Amino acid sequence: MATQDDDSNGKAADRIKDSAQQIWLAGLGAFAKMQQEGSKAFEALVKDGAGMQKKTQQAAEETLAQAQQRMAGFASEFGTKAAGQWGKLENIFEDRVARALEKLGAPTAADMAALQARVEALEAQLKKQAGAAPRKPTARKTAAPATKKTTLRRSKPG
Repeated sequence: MATQDDDSNGKAADRIKDSAQQIWLAGLGAFAKMQQEGSKAFEALVKDGAGMQKKTQQAAEETLAQAQQRMAGFASEFGTKAAGQWGKLENIFEDRVARALEKLGAPTAADMAALQARVEALEAQLKKQAGAAPRKPTARKTAAPATKKTTLRRSKPG
């Protein structure tokens, strides 16, 4: 004999079975949909990532260009200042060397140039005189033969 409890238990079991089947099918449907949508979502993410990479790369290149310009400006300014300081140092060194040479009595470049001009003027004057009055050959006297001298040595007392 079948009782009412057995009938209600069977109906409840069928309902649970149907619910479990529906949950299972919903899960499979969600999985299938995610497979289809997942590849689309992945492609969209890749596209967005590529766009973001281009933007950040452009920003980095701009920042690098600005930094290079600033460094070039600093280098140019530093070079100009260093050249000016080097020129001052060079002038100080030259002045000190000139004063030291002056104290030692060494002739300056101007002294040497004046001396060279005087020598050239004297050479020109000598050539002029040599061309105006030719020299007469002078007779050479022959020297008498040298005589051998003997030296006397004193003996030491002893």
